[in-house]
Amino acid sequence: MLVNKVEICGVNTSKLPVLTAAKMRELFLRMKGGDRTAREQLIHGNLRLVLSVIQRFNNRGEYVDDLFQVGCIGLIKAIDNFDLGQNVKFSTYAVPMIIGEIRRYLRDNNPIRVSRSLRDVAYKALQVRDGLVNKYSREPTITEISRELKMPREEVVFALDAIQEPISLFDPVYHDGGDPIYVMDQIGDEKNQDSNWLEGISIREAMEKLTEREKLILSLRFYEGKTQMEVADEIGISQAQVSRLEKAALGHMRKLM
Repeated sequence: MLVNKVEICGVNTSKLPVLTAAKMRELFLRMKGGDRTAREQLIHGNLRLVLSVIQRFNNRGEYVDDLFQVGCIGLIKAIDNFDLGQNVKFSTYAVPMIIGEIRRYLRDNNPIRVSRSLRDVAYKALQVRDGLVNKYSREPTITEISRELKMPREEVVFALDAIQEPISLFDPVYHDGGDPIYVMDQIGDEKNQDSNWLEGISIREAMEKLTEREKLILSLRFYEGKTQMEVADEIGISQAQVSRLEKAALGHMRKLM
């Protein structure tokens, strides 16, 4: 019986190897010399990186096997483009590329439709971003990307925002071992503040002090959105009378509140 065995795409994750820095360097040198076996060893020896990244996307409703395969594509791209001369850890270079590959996959499968022009700008920005990552071995800024594209920074930001995958209000943003904090906990609600709630109570109490006709006029005008002429026709009085009664009722309510 295997303990803690988890298989993803037929890979037993409990038996994945961990490569030392010295072994990684040796394999990269062999791969650059044309040794395809070394490349396979590098891929297999870094699958734990893919596993660590896909955990960030567990709550997207996607199959883990699919995310793992897409993450492996990002890992392979990172291995093929990694430069030993940049004096950067492979994981530092690879993780953003794996994340980028998974995000591209999620965007392409996004049920929210984005215009082709915006999508084209966003994909060009992502291509430039990948090129700058390869060039500088770090995450480029939006300003650097917009400079390469010769486009205003705001257009690039807008395009990239448009293709972001939606998140759930119940996605956890922080967990310290106790109760998690969700996205919805970080969103303010200006419509349901205490002051608005108390104001609603005051309005209802003031309405109770009005005559039945005044209540009806205000209800038709401000709750049902009818014009003074429509109110006049409904209750059988003139528009001028509706106007006078409405003003008197509002003035009375202001005093009560």
